[in-house]
Amino acid sequence: MDKKLIFAVAGSGKTTHIVESLSCDRRALIVTYTNGNYDNLRQKITKKFNNQWPENITLMTYFSFLYNFCYKPLLSDRIRACGILLDTEMMHKQQAERRAHGVSHGRKIFYMTTGNYFYTNRLAYFIERYIMDDVKERIEMFFDTFVIDEVQDIAGRDFNFLEQLMATNVNMLFVGDFYQHTFDTSRDGNTNKSLFNSKTAYQKRFTDKGLKLDSTTLIKSWRCSQSISNYIQDNLGISMSSHRPATDNTSIEHITEARQITSILNEECIIKLHYQNGAKFGIGHKNWGESKGEDHYHDVCVLLNPTTLKRFKAGKLTELPLSTKNKLYVAITRARGNVYFIDEPKINKREI
Repeated sequence: MDKKLIFAVAGSGKTTHIVESLSCDRRALIVTYTNGNYDNLRQKITKKFNNQWPENITLMTYFSFLYNFCYKPLLSDRIRACGILLDTEMMHKQQAERRAHGVSHGRKIFYMTTGNYFYTNRLAYFIERYIMDDVKERIEMFFDTFVIDEVQDIAGRDFNFLEQLMATNVNMLFVGDFYQHTFDTSRDGNTNKSLFNSKTAYQKRFTDKGLKLDSTTLIKSWRCSQSISNYIQDNLGISMSSHRPATDNTSIEHITEARQITSILNEECIIKLHYQNGAKFGIGHKNWGESKGEDHYHDVCVLLNPTTLKRFKAGKLTELPLSTKNKLYVAITRARGNVYFIDEPKINKREI
């Protein structure tokens, strides 16, 4: 079996690589976490096969895979779940209440709400404990290849479940960007809490299960210019280069003059990306992490929150907390053209 983990960089063509690996004579199951990635994959797969969806290819979001492919065919006649609880605030509240009452791990309510909805952070654990071998058999029966897009989103108990799936007797292709880890499929206490603390330790979890590591195929970005790639490498410590020629360069500027700031903020075609609370600024504003997976921007305005601004001015962006640095990396690498840094406190204080 050919089992491979590909580490990529932003804009290197992860989705394109997956789509190009598909063929009409090999049954493939493709799983991705976000709806945006699902839509992007569906569009590109349809285009590859002349606007017809091939019967041998199945595309699912992660929780649809867990619920509809793993749980439903095997246990729905005995465990009559109503669905999955996607309200994480309510989920953590209920779980805390049940821990306070000393609920044991062996009971059904560890995995489900009082209304018979699976907790998102326990469904994979439930499958792993009770029907793991059956799930592997189902995958082997229906597919030749198992693909996970944006594998760095798999976290918490879901990663333990993924490790078990790695033993399935089919070809596997896992593609992701370690530094674009801005979302988690789930979190549950301290389970895999340190999973993303070290890239070396993270990749070892895969290679220990027999997957081959590929760190070269998708190391160059088609989206970002060489100047942006150099900036990412020099200031965030993330190895990255560009397919684009050195002459096809773009600028990275810290904009401080009030008139220029106003002009950029008023330019509708420039997306404005904030660390958080981007929506409160209106249309055309998003959060850094929220922009992950989006590929249609030319120039990008990155608003620097106080913590990031302090590190930025000191030339110490590498000292940012890992989650913040990852989101900043995502924001900067949305740009095909120029990147404009603006101090967000100036906007908040209405200095422009």
